[in-house]
Amino acid sequence: MTIGNISPKEKRSRRGKQVVDENAPLLPKRGGEEGGFDEFNGASFTGAVFNLSTTVVGAGIMALPATMKVLGLGLGIALIIFMAFLTEASIELLLRFSRAGKSVSYGGLMGDAFGRFGKGTLQVCVLVNNIGVLIVYMIIIGDVLSGTSSSGVHHAGVLEGWFGEHWWNGRTFVLLVTTLAIFSPLACFKRIDSLRFTSALSVALAVAFLVITVGISIVKLISGGIQMPRLLPDVTDLASVFNLFTVVPVLVTAYICHYNVHSIDNELEEPTQITGVVRTSLALCSTVYIMTSFFGFLLFGDNTLDDVLANFDSDLGIPYSSLLNDAVRISYAAHLMLVFPIVFYPLRLNLDGLFFPSARPLASSNVRFASITFGLIALIFLGANFIPSIWDAFQFTGATAAVCLGFIFPAAITLRDRHNIATKKDKILSSFMIVIAVFSNIVAIYSDAYALFKKNASTRE
Repeated sequence: MTIGNISPKEKRSRRGKQVVDENAPLLPKRGGEEGGFDEFNGASFTGAVFNLSTTVVGAGIMALPATMKVLGLGLGIALIIFMAFLTEASIELLLRFSRAGKSVSYGGLMGDAFGRFGKGTLQVCVLVNNIGVLIVYMIIIGDVLSGTSSSGVHHAGVLEGWFGEHWWNGRTFVLLVTTLAIFSPLACFKRIDSLRFTSALSVALAVAFLVITVGISIVKLISGGIQMPRLLPDVTDLASVFNLFTVVPVLVTAYICHYNVHSIDNELEEPTQITGVVRTSLALCSTVYIMTSFFGFLLFGDNTLDDVLANFDSDLGIPYSSLLNDAVRISYAAHLMLVFPIVFYPLRLNLDGLFFPSARPLASSNVRFASITFGLIALIFLGANFIPSIWDAFQFTGATAAVCLGFIFPAAITLRDRHNIATKKDKILSSFMIVIAVFSNIVAIYSDAYALFKKNASTRE
């Protein structure tokens, strides 16, 4: 992992920094430029770490305990660590080639390497990935607060459990209130650094979820209510081997943050800090992932569901079980509410860049900014209300758009090597990333499709 090899940007006043080439970012970098918002002298290291960490830790963490059920604790935790190293390596490649090409956005870097087609492909992948992720976030929030019957069995939501079934705690109304009261105001910020406080709170809520889960596991472990979980996968035939690859999209999606790295880097008070920001964020997120995976699987074992939050709607077998269940679900639903604007930020930028490539910066056009924001939020709201459960689609997104953003595109940029800075080690690593990503995700898609086909066939019988 060699992010430290990135050549530093030239030291100069951020207020006087002007970008005049076609790779300019879609938003002004700070106040005092043509965007016209408040004075801004650069984002802090801590704020950048919280924003990048919030980009990383999203809904994917809820599926990680289920990956332990497939892989076993030993192999599962090893793969989480491996994916963290591979993610850092891919981000290092992105930033190093961005410096060489003077690109200040992921889209600009793809445009530099592959022209307009490359930039457009990147923007489409960000749209597919982020819209899918945000719909999943909203669905989980609806499941937690209002309940769900998508599996055929009704799981009561927190509000239904507290107050009974009423029109005002129904799924559509709760999501509408959440959208108007939380998502919309937070989505109106024009700088990503403005979200640093909500990002810090979202990380704290994720840690609170983790602490409660660890506490429950320790209490049950002391009382003898937990059995030793499997350390290795249970492989019995060829189908079980293929099933191992179904966790790849979940692991890939868990670390996708590449579309926000440039935005965070552009706003840093000291640009060379991006090295430490990336390393600190990945170390923090990996720790949270490992502990969540370990204690979540330890707590529920082979009964762990695809979304571990769904396991917290029954008696845990310890005192105050109902209270702890609600605390776990509410803390993570609140976390997702605060993650929403961080993922929404690059979604809006890339949609604007795709449809208005020659327009002035988005922050300087209030009408365009408001129209795109309203349109995207409305689309996500409708998707969350009309799609009962999209975990299969979430896996498909991870196997296509997410893997392109995280590994295939950075590797392709390195192999293209327009500025002749790639080393032999870089090219070997890039080839490895492409081969592993393509092979693993083709097998994952095949395995998911086969399982779905088999399930439908058995249902018809």
